[in-house]
Amino acid sequence: MPKPSGFTYERHGDASVTIAHHGRPVTTLRGGRAEKFLAEAGSGDAQLVMARWTGAYKHGNERTARDHPRNRSRGRA
Repeated sequence: MPKPSGFTYERHGDASVTIAHHGRPVTTLRGGRAEKFLAEAGSGDAQLVMARWTGAYKHGNERTARDHPRNRSRGRA
């Protein structure tokens, strides 16, 4: 699985943080959540942190779950 890329974040004067992916705003964090995000982004891989906080983080089990018998559509064998 490739590493996350294309994420940026911008701090605003009202103590909020906007996270964008390839220039498009994805989420805005305010208050304690913004502070927690900034601390985490500063101490680790910022791209991975932003991917997790925006929900764009792949766990690698999507293909396995899709192929499980209970998740197969009736048309697939």
